[in-house]
Amino acid sequence: MKNGLVIKNTGSWYLVRTDDGQDIECKIKGNFRLKSIRSTNPISIGDRVTIILNNEGTGLISEIEDRKNYIVRRSSNLSKQSHIIAANLDLCFLIVTINHPVTSTVFIDRFLASAEAYRVPVNLIFNKIDIYTEEEIEYLDALIDMYQYIGYQSAKISVLENIGLEDLQETIKGKITLFSGHSGVGKSTLINALVPDMNLKTGAISDYHNTGMHTTTFSEMIELPQGGFIIDTPGIKGFGTVDMEKEQISHYFPDIFKFSTDCRFNNCIHMNEPGCAVRNAVEKHYISESRYKSYLSMMEEEADGKYRK
Repeated sequence: MKNGLVIKNTGSWYLVRTDDGQDIECKIKGNFRLKSIRSTNPISIGDRVTIILNNEGTGLISEIEDRKNYIVRRSSNLSKQSHIIAANLDLCFLIVTINHPVTSTVFIDRFLASAEAYRVPVNLIFNKIDIYTEEEIEYLDALIDMYQYIGYQSAKISVLENIGLEDLQETIKGKITLFSGHSGVGKSTLINALVPDMNLKTGAISDYHNTGMHTTTFSEMIELPQGGFIIDTPGIKGFGTVDMEKEQISHYFPDIFKFSTDCRFNNCIHMNEPGCAVRNAVEKHYISESRYKSYLSMMEEEADGKYRK
């Protein structure tokens, strides 16, 4: 038996790096089940596991250690199951482009709320700053001001002009860091710049839809020369919420939660109730209207059980 870290998933096979430095292809032991998580993937990248070796040089995953955190999304349009993107993260970077392709604030806020729910620290990276118009840069700066005020560290990056890469290298040193975002936001280009010998495939943007083409098909951990790992994930189109009670959703919006303690009713859900301190704060611009709209979209989703982009 050996202990190790799951560094790659290619469907039914998992690549486990053992604590003594071996990379072993493994499958899940037949009777292996995870309690309490309705997930399409019982094991994910970043999991610490115990494996039993067999004579062919492959292994069976027999146990999984408790996770300190994980990031999860709804697995398909009408599914109540979740898909765990990665586990045991020190940090997650959500890569955002305000154009080419557009990342909506609703998508950003859903991602941030889900990360808050599962205790994953998130920083925002605003990528491709070399290609935006003056007007787009103004909008980008306003978004950065808003998210930093809430408490989310944000950085501007341009791989082509080598802006922000040095700071990023320093931030991820020795950590397990997830890179996520829509297809086409430049994750693979950014990872190639951070780990020059990786040569990850990069994709074009579809002009017609202003969306990216998928270039990453399976999640994998990429070892950093300075220590630590980057987890590269397939691009995410939408981010459906998973297993959130309506009363709890506001807890995952730190800016909304801060004002909710002053609501007249303890069980206020900040929609139509009298004496709602949150709606009052939105009217007075203490809470951004875009954040409140994102909150409402998640409340509606929980109410009708549907997945929206």
